[in-house]
Amino acid sequence: MEQLLKAGNGMIKHAIWVLIAGLAIGYSSIYFAGASSGAYDAGAINSGDTAWMLASAALVMLMTPAVGFFYGGMVSAKNVVSVLKQSIVILALVSIQWVVLGYSLVFGTDVNGLIGGLQFFGLKGVGFAPNADYAGTIPALVFMIFQAMFAIITPALIIGAFVERIRFSALIAFVLLWTTLIYDPVAHWVWGVGGWLRDLGALDFAGGTVVHMTAGFSALAAALIIGRRLNHSPVGSSANNIPFVILGAVLLWFGWFGFNAGSALAAGALAASAFVVTNIAAAAAALTWAFLSWAENKKPSAMAAATGAVCGLVAITPASGFVGPIAAIAIGVIAGVITYAAVFIRTHKIKIDDTLDVWAAHGVGGLTGAVLTGIFAEKVINAAGNDGLLFGNPGQLLVQVVAVAAVALYAFFGTWVILKFVSFFSPLRVSSSQESEGLDLAVHGEAGYRL
Repeated sequence: MEQLLKAGNGMIKHAIWVLIAGLAIGYSSIYFAGASSGAYDAGAINSGDTAWMLASAALVMLMTPAVGFFYGGMVSAKNVVSVLKQSIVILALVSIQWVVLGYSLVFGTDVNGLIGGLQFFGLKGVGFAPNADYAGTIPALVFMIFQAMFAIITPALIIGAFVERIRFSALIAFVLLWTTLIYDPVAHWVWGVGGWLRDLGALDFAGGTVVHMTAGFSALAAALIIGRRLNHSPVGSSANNIPFVILGAVLLWFGWFGFNAGSALAAGALAASAFVVTNIAAAAAALTWAFLSWAENKKPSAMAAATGAVCGLVAITPASGFVGPIAAIAIGVIAGVITYAAVFIRTHKIKIDDTLDVWAAHGVGGLTGAVLTGIFAEKVINAAGNDGLLFGNPGQLLVQVVAVAAVALYAFFGTWVILKFVSFFSPLRVSSSQESEGLDLAVHGEAGYRL
């Protein structure tokens, strides 16, 4: 009884402090009065584009819990809740970071090609009027929330590298620092007006470098620093729920239409093209992985087909607004072979415990897609893009190589520094006993299955 009273008193104290913080934030709203409305010309808003972009934002939002199911099915049964919870907490955490700071750092006025300014802090000035620099037919708020979903899913991808052993408090600190110091600058480099990679001419339609390469190469650094699991076993051998993996992959495939086709920022021909090639590349890569798995293991693996589809989606992402259907098949097949080989090498040769192969699927897949964009891109598909090597412009391939090298190095070493910094204040790993028990019960007090 005494313990219950102490626990209740502790909860009340924390609730009071949180309530005070909420009241203080509420009072500060007077300094942002009208920040999400403002004067605007209603005639400038295209209702079809706005509806499509809101739907696309919702599709991309679904991808973050889909990652939770995709990863959650691959881990052991005693860690499935922890993976799902981490995905949902990241969804909530980065949503707030983006509103307060992230959007401004990415799309604010350029500072030396490296980062955006703070004029959109707290979304001040981000309202009903379109931002003509990015999307001239939809409210700036719609563009903001669509881009928010990209910022949210990116750190959620990284958790696959250290599932089953990450300390929850360390994860929270890491996600906030990583989103602010890695994702936001790279997104500005590639997509922000004045960003140095954008000015260089690098093509990344929907996030091959910004989302997938940053996540993949950060995951590699995290796996090296946090270290191997106590019970190190290959992906698949300890998978607790293959149907979860397939469900997650299918939901990702579904959400990816918003991810890529939504990046056209309008309901038009370019969105249709991006939608079609996204499906094609996913299908080609799924078949490639299934074939290679069958050849290697003498059995066609369902998890391999699902993983292959995701790798194809990753690879087509930077190219989706610049390539045609046949090129999409080629990208799916080539990326399928390269990512499958990366998983094989990581598993059998270098043995880094990137548990769910985030580096191979997203880092290598994103890199492959970005480089292939420099080969297959056609300006006739997207006048805002450029021709690639096959269409008479070999210089574009060189630009793409520079972009992937810069992003890979910055993400890897930046993540290394962030994790070292976090480790000074909090251990990165749970205790050995908690890891053995499983994070579901040891950390969250909730079991995934009660049979």
